[in-house]
Amino acid sequence: MKHIFYLCIIFFSLTNSCFTQTRKENTIVINKNEQNINDLLSTIWEDSQTYISKGQVADYIPELSKANKNLVGIAIIDNKGKLYTKGDTQNKFTIQSISKVIALMIAVKERGESYIFERMGYYGTNAPFNSFEEIQTQNKPLNPMMNAGAIVTTSLILGKKEEAYLKILKMIRFITKNESITINQAVYLSEKKTGNRNRGMFYLLKNYGLFEAEDEESLNNYFRQCSIEVNAEDLAKIGYFFAHDCTRFDGDKTYYNPEMSKLINSIMLTCGMYDYSGEYSRKVGFPSKSGVGGGIMGVVPGKYGIGTFNPSLDNHGNSVPGVYIMESLSKKLDLSIF
Repeated sequence: MKHIFYLCIIFFSLTNSCFTQTRKENTIVINKNEQNINDLLSTIWEDSQTYISKGQVADYIPELSKANKNLVGIAIIDNKGKLYTKGDTQNKFTIQSISKVIALMIAVKERGESYIFERMGYYGTNAPFNSFEEIQTQNKPLNPMMNAGAIVTTSLILGKKEEAYLKILKMIRFITKNESITINQAVYLSEKKTGNRNRGMFYLLKNYGLFEAEDEESLNNYFRQCSIEVNAEDLAKIGYFFAHDCTRFDGDKTYYNPEMSKLINSIMLTCGMYDYSGEYSRKVGFPSKSGVGGGIMGVVPGKYGIGTFNPSLDNHGNSVPGVYIMESLSKKLDLSIF
């Protein structure tokens, strides 16, 4: 009996020792990451400079062509809400298509998922973000991240005149805890003046009865939401929000909704990087959303929110340095969800 007793003590001691050692090793790894993440960001930021020349600034919206091609910003918020930055992370740029995830969240919250997705699909596509084809063949947009789907989404947000846009702006301000966020009026007017392709989509979608609109005000709301100015740090905070079941980076759970974050993240994973989404999912491996203003917002579920900025775009409409940064972070920090 004594032998059994002593064996139990020895076993417990060894087990506890191993557990303590493992815990210490894990702590060392975590602390090491905290200490080295700024160095990692610096290295990736420096390497990203060589990718600037591989893309072009968007010029189909005249105001966007004025962006400084040489600015690069990286921001990460970890699961404790700690912010790490490198480069031009406070430089403002228009959110563009990244606003689509906020609009989708609001529309689903107000109308329900089934109501929204009766009018569009969940599907990925190899068509460009401003394609008409899927409307003409399917009689509805393939997904809410393409322009056609996003125009429908914004048109389904409840409210008259500017109310839908104001709801989107209010939500972005809440998530980022940044009340200074506002619209870039010059970009909005430029989009409104030159956005004839989106205007054509609007009337085609209206013709198919996907929403009711007496005039172009809901289309103007879409132009307005795309013209909201943010920075890379704001994008990291939005990423954190969807990485943590719609919890704000400071722990505020006003909009806590695990099912909503699952929906948004799944849509971003399959459609968030336009017709590059499949390859991006393989190389990077976590949900992201890009915009032609140069931003990319990344979501590492349960862990990080990531924001990057550089307006040099590839032929898909994604920031070339931004994609490189996301891929590098995924590899160095083992962030792929696969």
